Amino acid sequence: MSLINTEVKPFKATALKAGKFVEVTEANLKGGWSVVFFYPADFTFVCPTELEDLADNYAAFQQLGVEIYSVSTDTHFSHKAWHDTSPAIGKIGYTMVGDPTHAISRNFDVLIEDAGLADRGTFVVDPNGRIQIVEITAGGIGRDAGELLRKVKAAQYVHSHPGEVCPAKWQEGAETLAPSLDLVGKI
Repeated sequence: MSLINTEVKPFKATALKAGKFVEVTEANLKGGWSVVFFYPADFTFVCPTELEDLADNYAAFQQLGVEIYSVSTDTHFSHKAWHDTSPAIGKIGYTMVGDPTHAISRNFDVLIEDAGLADRGTFVVDPNGRIQIVEITAGGIGRDAGELLRKVKAAQYVHSHPGEVCPAKWQEGAETLAPSLDLVGKI
């Protein structure tokens, strides 16, 4: 079953944010836009490249009112050690959530049960706590924060403009479509 348009399930976890440990729940994902960004493990290879890319684009997400939550099945202590020792991870200003119980990874259906790790899953959550974008990639395939930023802008546009949709490769300011009988077979 798809998670699209479903409400984020309840969870409670400890995270690293601005050098401090903080509690994060599903309530943090409501009232504004959120990206929940699962990755397999701290101290690995593709993961730091993705998380650094998000860190480099974090200000652009914040300008859109989007908060980022990276999540792995590591503990918040592991996140702190990685943040303090890796130049790439040291750039991170967004929230790094620990999921050692695997509850959040199961809630978002990204847990690789036999490995105890999360798949590379990206979820965009609207202000109502409903999932609007789901992307899952294989472990060896890194994601692009610039493309995610484009998709978030499209989701925000569609959310605030009922009756309009964003076509392929839509960029902010480009034309949208208003689905109607008149468009059937003409695109």
